[in-house]
Order: sequence, then structure tokens, then C-alpha cells
Amino acid sequence: MPRPITHLYRGLDRDRDAIAVAGPGDPLTYAELVSAVEAVAAALQSLDDEPGSRVGICARNTVEHLIALLATYAAGKVWVPLNPTNGRADLDRMIAATRPSLMIADESTLDRFSATDAPLVLAKTGDAPPGVPTLRGLIEEWRGRTPTVIDRHNDDAQIIKFSGGSTGVPKPVVQPVRCVNAQVDGILACFGLEASDVNLIAAPLTHGASCFVLPILSAGGRHVLVEDPKPPRVLDAIESHGVTTMYAPPTLIYGMLGDSSARTRRYGSLRHVIYSAAPMRPEQIREAQRVFGPVIETAYGQVEAPQIVTAMRAGELLRDENVASIGRPSPVAEVAIMGPAGDLLPNGESGEIVVRGPLVMSGYLDRPDMTAQTIVDGWLHTGDLGLIDSRGYVFIRGRLREVINSGGFKIFPGDVEAVLAKHPAVAECSVFGVADEKWGEAVHAAVRLVPGVLESAPELIAFVKAELGSVKAPKVVHFVPELPRNAAGKVSRAAVRAMVERI
Repeated sequence: MPRPITHLYRGLDRDRDAIAVAGPGDPLTYAELVSAVEAVAAALQSLDDEPGSRVGICARNTVEHLIALLATYAAGKVWVPLNPTNGRADLDRMIAATRPSLMIADESTLDRFSATDAPLVLAKTGDAPPGVPTLRGLIEEWRGRTPTVIDRHNDDAQIIKFSGGSTGVPKPVVQPVRCVNAQVDGILACFGLEASDVNLIAAPLTHGASCFVLPILSAGGRHVLVEDPKPPRVLDAIESHGVTTMYAPPTLIYGMLGDSSARTRRYGSLRHVIYSAAPMRPEQIREAQRVFGPVIETAYGQVEAPQIVTAMRAGELLRDENVASIGRPSPVAEVAIMGPAGDLLPNGESGEIVVRGPLVMSGYLDRPDMTAQTIVDGWLHTGDLGLIDSRGYVFIRGRLREVINSGGFKIFPGDVEAVLAKHPAVAECSVFGVADEKWGEAVHAAVRLVPGVLESAPELIAFVKAELGSVKAPKVVHFVPELPRNAAGKVSRAAVRAMVERI
């Protein structure tokens, strides 16, 4: 299997003079990007000559960040993405768990984590402190030199990302070489990316947006980065660069839709607006289709099996029977529904979504016990509850450990949220269980109302009861100004529950 960095060279071979990075700043051709990446990769090997050592990168969406990421691959090292929007304590825990031998960070993010003994390279910087190497300095110093080629095997680590989902403490996930290559193959196969694609990187490079870096380069397309992804800047970039493709978690799409200029812009270049990380309500999907055009697509994955377990193209998502689905399995993942006893269930029955194939992680770093609980007989247990219909489309119903057991009835939070979200007064909601003397667990809902629309808790409860019955209807509705999210933009049920308990 090729090294993941081979995908960059495929783009170079297609057209070395094509634009690989269009902004911000001066554009870079494939030849110029490869030259910069090779220079930094050679420098990283000089700073640390241990093959397979780890490079922590804490940076925003900058060209420097993109070059550093690719150089880490080219140097035969392991990328440890560190999102600067995480809290300092979280980043310090991530660094302690992964023990990077090199650190690369924007000057503006140095206060986001505690200093380490690892050599530091500044990515984007103003006036660098004396004696601290900068990425741009390394490019000039090492220009023309190439890194030593480090053979990478299928199960060698390539990325260590952290997974926390909607609950729990983040866990270090080891994505091996085969996983990264499978992800590239799956994304290219599912979305048909090509050399004419202009990909907007507005979501954090440390998360889902990074999954599209290599596929776009492999196809010979170009990237545009937005460092500060405020909705007006994202919308400006779509228009000014003729963006065709972007990965956007729902929170980014909502922000774009909420911008006052969103409905007066031109989106004729768009072909793929791919959302994942969290579900979108049918009404929100339809609104996005009305504003941006019939270009909304979706994918499903976890850090443990990234991005492309399932996918659905824009034409499929226009059909009402598909609007609540996450699509069909990709060519690089086998998907099944498993019952509590470990038996695979037929289509139409609900159980845990399990995945196997080259896309699956090799395990949790230094946690063989946790790995053995999550990967059983080759199947990755996602913790997501769902079903596969007779057509092969996958539907998620909630998280396994978030199922509410109320009075002996099992209630899927996602089922309740889907109904509650239909109410015109509800902008966003999260449903969860709270310990209750009578019921064991009682169904509670946290609701953010549409601005200027007033609604009472009894009316919302009655609205759900009319469709789902009294057992599944919330016993209590909490009105909140915002729903807390994790660094990936997902609503965190644990944080919602904790917030409500403090009210």
C-alpha cells in the first residue's frame, strides 16, 4: 500500500503547474507546494531522525498548517492534531497521552497548551522569538532538499486523533496507514472529486476537514483555507474562489444560513456541501438545499472509522425517504446491525451499528483493554444505534449508552428529538435521561427556541405526546439560550445534562 503522501505526488504528476493552494496569500502550484513540503519534511527529520515519531500540530486553518501536516506525512512521522479551540487542560492531556517528539504551533496558539521539552517550530508567526525556528524559515533553509523515504506499512500509525463523541473523556485513536489510504479511496469513489474541484477548508483542519486534504490533492484539485471561519468570510470565499466543494459540520451550515447576506449570494460553482459530525433535521436540510442549491450531501464516520463509513450524494438526499438517512455503506466499509447477543440482525431491525474493513482504526493508544472492548471479532462497535432499511440505507436512532430506560420502556433520544424539532418554535433540542424515583429515568429535553417565538413546556410536551405517546414524551422541558458543544461541533449530551442540573 502506498504512503499517504503519495496522493500529493499524484496531483503533481497530473499537472505540476496547476494551483494546489489558492489562498489565503499568494497561490501555490503543485510544484511549489511539493517543494515546500519536502523542505519542511527534511528539516523535521533533521530535528528528530526517529522514523514514526509523533508531531503535534496546534494551528488554525493556515497555509502553514497545511504544509506542516503534509510534511509530517512526507517525513514518515505521525500527525497529532491539536485543536486550539480546546481548553488548555484538554490539550495538555492530549499532549501527555501522545508524547510528541516535535511540536508545531502558531504563535497565537502558544498560550493554549503548556510548554513541553519537545523542540518547537512556529507555523504562522509575526516576529518569532530569537532562536525559535519558523516554518517559513525552514522552507528557505532546506529548499531543494528532499526527505529520506521512510517505508510505511499498512498497520503503522499515521494519525493519532482524539475521540470523545457526545459523552465521555476523549480517547487517543490510532489511525494506521491503511485507514488513511482507505479514507482517500472512499471519498474519491463516493463523491467523484476531480481536478476541477476547489475545496474550501473552513471547518477545523484538526477535525473532519482534514479528511478531504489528500483526496482533493490526489484528484489534482485545489484548496482554499479560511483561518477565521465567520459566516461572511466563508460566504465571501465561496463566491470569490468559485468553490465547488466543502466539508461543513451542521454548525457551520447553520451559521452560513443565518448570515443576512446568505440568500443574495451566488452559489453556482457549488457541487458538494458535505455535512457530517452530527445529524441535521429534515427542515434544516431542505432550507440548506433552497439556499445553496441541490448540493447538500452527507457522510458518516467516527474517529475510529473516519468520515466515509457511509455516504449519500445530493440527488439521493432530495428524496423525502432519504432525508433522515446517513446514506449507504461506502466501498471501504462493511456495515451491519448487531443485536445485544452479538448476532447480526436483518434489515429493518434496530441494533448497534458495527463496521469492519480497512477504514477501522488499529486501536486506542496504550489502551489494549479499551480496544478489545470496541473491536470484537473484527467488528468495530460504534456505540450508535440504528437500522438498515430494505434498500440498504442506514438510519441512526441514537447512542447505545444514551438509551433512556423509563418505566421499563427503552426510549431512543433521537426519536424524541426528531419529533420535537418539527415544532416551529424549536430551533434546536437535546433529549436525555435523568434519574427519577418513579420511572428509573425520566425523559428530559433541553430546548433552544426560535428567537421571538414563545412556547410553553406543556405545549411542547403535548406536541410530542400526540405523535409518540405519553411514555416517550418529555416529562420536563428546559429552555436554554444555547446547547453546549464539543470541539467537533457536536452537541454534548453530557454537557447538556450537567448544565441543566445546575439550573
